[in-house]
Amino acid sequence: MNTTITRWNPVRDLEDIHSRLTSALRLPSFQKDGDKELMTVAEWAPAVDITEDDKEYLVKAELPEVNKENVKVTVENGILTISGERQFEKEEKGRKYHRIERSYGSFVRSFGLPDDADAEKVEAQFTDGVLKVHVAKSEAAKPKQIEVKVT
Repeated sequence: MNTTITRWNPVRDLEDIHSRLTSALRLPSFQKDGDKELMTVAEWAPAVDITEDDKEYLVKAELPEVNKENVKVTVENGILTISGERQFEKEEKGRKYHRIERSYGSFVRSFGLPDDADAEKVEAQFTDGVLKVHVAKSEAAKPKQIEVKVT
């Protein structure tokens, strides 16, 4: 019988919880630089829905006010990656910003493809701020019905 004793460190656990919440809620995080704490802005990541039917997987990403030219979809080594950038509006004379809550800048979302996904058959469409990435299922993975004959 092998027993291992692990020392509980409540500070490490709190830091882990803070890190997870910061990532999930996209809150500003604080990092130590010597005696100073530096605030860093959380990364922007578009919301994504992933669905499946018998023919394909469908990834929908919300990309409002992102130009089609600023979006890139790649598949490499079984990983589907969506990347791009939402650019901040240029400051105009006579316009004052009272609140800026939307995130701007670069983003990257990566997803591991299931074994039955065909990385050679990927199509992407970008309409009305929604990117739709269609990943076909491989022919070998589709179920086949075989008729059983009784003799």
